[in-house]
Amino acid sequence: MRATVIHGAFDVRLEERPDPKIEGPGDAVVKVVASCICGSDLWPYRGENQVKKPRPIGHEFVGIVEEVGGEVRTVNPGDFVIAPFVVGDGTCPHCLAGFHTACQNLVGYGSGKADGGQGEYVKLPYADGTLVATPEPPDDAMVPSLLTLSDVMGTGWHAARSARVKPGDTVVVVGDGAVGLCGVLAASRMGAERVVALSRHAPRQKLAKEFGATDIIAERGDAARDAVLELTKGVGADAVLECVGTKQSMETAFEVARAGATVGFVGVPHGVEVPIGTMFGRNVGLNGGAALCRAYLPDLMNDVLSGAIDPGKVFDSELPLADVAEGYAAMHERRAIKVLLRP
Repeated sequence: MRATVIHGAFDVRLEERPDPKIEGPGDAVVKVVASCICGSDLWPYRGENQVKKPRPIGHEFVGIVEEVGGEVRTVNPGDFVIAPFVVGDGTCPHCLAGFHTACQNLVGYGSGKADGGQGEYVKLPYADGTLVATPEPPDDAMVPSLLTLSDVMGTGWHAARSARVKPGDTVVVVGDGAVGLCGVLAASRMGAERVVALSRHAPRQKLAKEFGATDIIAERGDAARDAVLELTKGVGADAVLECVGTKQSMETAFEVARAGATVGFVGVPHGVEVPIGTMFGRNVGLNGGAALCRAYLPDLMNDVLSGAIDPGKVFDSELPLADVAEGYAAMHERRAIKVLLRP
């Protein structure tokens, strides 16, 4: 089969890999219908996360189950399935509490125990604890939105849930990537009265408004803080979604939070410092982390299938898997919000 392998900074290649085979009773082999490139994939692509040796990459995909091990009970060959971005057993205490990303037997895609997600097939263990089947095969037009449930929609939802968004709130979303845009959609869906998106890019601003943003702020840093405070008459936001993971984005998130607010953070942290003094003096909370996509997946799937949400709009580029290197370049250069790949 063909699969995407990262060799180092700005070096992503589509290579031939061994066809996957069932190795354990809980395994499944999935034929990929669609996968995509994540913003977190760009950290190693840019060289900010070291790539010590070539490895398969990708952790978001949907597809058709080809084969399952003898102990798999919840999915069957022929099922259309959504795969959350980590593989968990579904039975450990953390999984049972809904924290599948902290599974005691956690497996990462591309680790050797599970194939990378940006390929033609994926073999993974713990099929029952990981994969979620749709009630019936979806129309192809529904595939992009279902694919977002692997990561970005669930991650945006986690940001809003972690920030404790409630009806009537004023919410600020820091970050205009696919996760930030899904955070806008989540906050709106949760009943926020005002959703302020921080974005400097016209296509992303447009999509943010489609997803429910009431206000757009194009500034960054101190200027963004001042603009939010002006919008909120000096008070700040009831809830803040931090969807980037940089030092500046976290600083901005705390600066625009009102006293007693909560910052929901889902951006993978790089060089972030937590302002304990601000948290103590103004009672601003910090909550979040790796998104609980597997826990949210059934409800969000129902929202997608019913037409209540359409997060697949974050895919503004679709490429064949053969052009995966161009997909990475397009996202790195911000020519694309998020790239969908078809085998």
